[in-house]
Amino acid sequence: MMNGLKIKDTFYISHGSPTLSIDESIPARHFLQSFQQKVFATRPSSILVISGHWETSYPTVNVISDGPSDTIYDFYGFPKSMYQLKYPAPGAPKLAKRVKELLMSSGFKRVDEDNKRGLDHGAWVPLMLMYPEADIPVCQLSVQTDKDATYHYNMGKALAPLKEEGVLIVGSGATTHNLRMLRDTTSVQPWAQEFDSWLKEALIDGRYEDVNKYMEKAPHATVAHPYPDHFYPLHVAMGAGGANSKAQLIHHSWGLSSLSYASYKFTVPS
Repeated sequence: MMNGLKIKDTFYISHGSPTLSIDESIPARHFLQSFQQKVFATRPSSILVISGHWETSYPTVNVISDGPSDTIYDFYGFPKSMYQLKYPAPGAPKLAKRVKELLMSSGFKRVDEDNKRGLDHGAWVPLMLMYPEADIPVCQLSVQTDKDATYHYNMGKALAPLKEEGVLIVGSGATTHNLRMLRDTTSVQPWAQEFDSWLKEALIDGRYEDVNKYMEKAPHATVAHPYPDHFYPLHVAMGAGGANSKAQLIHHSWGLSSLSYASYKFTVPS
C-alpha cells in the first residue's frame, strides 16, 4: 500500500447524536464541515474508521468491494429524512487486508473479515460532513467491549504503520456517552463536566496510561461510560498516534446537557 503519502495525525471524533447529519444547530456539525479547511488539509489515500457502533468478539474488518458501500441506519425514531441519506464511499478491501495483517503480526491471534457490512452511522455521519464527496475508500474496524482500554490502545499501536501508507485513522465515538442521562437543557451536568475536563487534561499532559486506566483514574467513569463502546475508539486513535504524540483538543461543545462533542488530534512532533 505504499504510495509516498505519509500522515502524521490520527483523530478521535465525538459524533454525538445521529441528528448531527441534519441539524444545523449542532456546533460539531460545522466543525466537521470545516475539517478539510481548518484541521486536516491532506487528502488521504483511504480512511480507517474505528466506530463505537460495531462490536464483535474479535477484531473484524469489513472487506467490501471497491464499489459503493451500503449506508447502515442503525438508529430508531428519528426524522424520515435521515433514512434517505446515503454515503456511497468505495470500500477499501486492500486496506482491510492490511489491517488484518498488522493486527495478527502484533499478537492479535484472530482477526475476522465481514464481506457484507457497509458503513454504520459512527462512520458515515461524520464522514459525510468531513468528506462530502464520498470518493475516498473507507474501511471499518470493530471494537471488543469485553476487553479493556489497554487492549484497544495496543490495537492502535499495531495500526500505526498505516500512517506511513497515507491512511487516515479516525476513532469515532463520544467523549461522554450515557443516553439515560441526556436532558433537553443547556446547562452541563457536573459529572459530565468533571469527566470531560479530566480527560482533556490527561490527554494534553500526555498521561496516556491514566487514560488507559480511566476506570480507576477518572471521576465518574462509569457514569460517563456505563458501557465502553463509544470510548474505546479514542484508545485506538491514541495508540495509533504513538506514545510520543501530542494530543490537541480540536473541538469542544455540548449537547443535551451531558453529551460531550470533544474531539482530539494526536500528532507526533517533527
